[in-house]
Amino acid sequence: MAGVLDAVNSRTQLVGQNRLELLLFRLGSAQVYGINVFKVKEVLQCPKLTMMPKLNPVVRGVAHIRGGTIPILDLSMATGAAPLPNIENSFVIISEYNRTVQGFLVSSVERIVNTNWESIHPPPPGTGKESYLTAVTEMEGKLVEIIDVEKVISEVVPSGEAISEEILEEIPQEDDDEGLGHILIVDDSSVARRQVQKCMESVGLETTLFKNGAEALEHLKALVEQGENPADKYIMMISDIEMPEMDGYTLTSAVKSDPSMNELHIMLHTSLSGVFNHAMVEKVGANDFMAKFSPDNLASKAVSVLKGDFAPVYKGGD
Repeated sequence: MAGVLDAVNSRTQLVGQNRLELLLFRLGSAQVYGINVFKVKEVLQCPKLTMMPKLNPVVRGVAHIRGGTIPILDLSMATGAAPLPNIENSFVIISEYNRTVQGFLVSSVERIVNTNWESIHPPPPGTGKESYLTAVTEMEGKLVEIIDVEKVISEVVPSGEAISEEILEEIPQEDDDEGLGHILIVDDSSVARRQVQKCMESVGLETTLFKNGAEALEHLKALVEQGENPADKYIMMISDIEMPEMDGYTLTSAVKSDPSMNELHIMLHTSLSGVFNHAMVEKVGANDFMAKFSPDNLASKAVSVLKGDFAPVYKGGD
């Protein structure tokens, strides 16, 4: 176990073009699950938990870790299974998602595997809208399930989605019947897609949604083949970074390296808050970056693009 913990600590800053490392774990059964190492801050034996009133049942307690108080979510309960027994023998994966830090209680942590997004696939058809899976892959003949952590967190700690009046007042008026514009949204999380879609439609923009970079790139290439410049159809593409089959870095690089579509404004929008790789974002030529999910910030970005008030390429910063 010590080797796994050391590896997590040393690799959390790694990110490669269309590659990822998964930390494999279990939830009290033979099924293996995975989480992107890039989102993991620390793995430790479950510390003593303190119960607090009115906690969501999925939150087994809070832990005081390195000067902070962190909620500990039972990932088994969160996905509809039974609570994990023997908490004292369980492990906690400390992870940062969407500007928050939380711990995920798991029964065991196994190892880290190196793979690529091309081998990560969307859940099989028929899993349904209520499924907690965001992707699946195969390792050594075994199915590895990747949980939609954003869906779990949104159900345990719902975030506000309303846009402030001050932002709404900044929205330009429509000049004609064509509306303000059209936004392309690319994200593998159903919760994230819905959040971004709702935010953009509140601003008055139409939306088109895709579940991963491969689907989005195929769509953009089809537009080009039809003689249309994607930048004329969409005022902006908002793309997640972590996605099955093709990640946001690879998607951005492919778009920006193609003269027929490189004018498309791209904003990378990811739950990798606080630990994202500035150099990688700039390297692939993204126009902007924003950590999930702030409806006001996201709406402000869209308004800035509508007004033409934005930097031509991403140059770091929050």
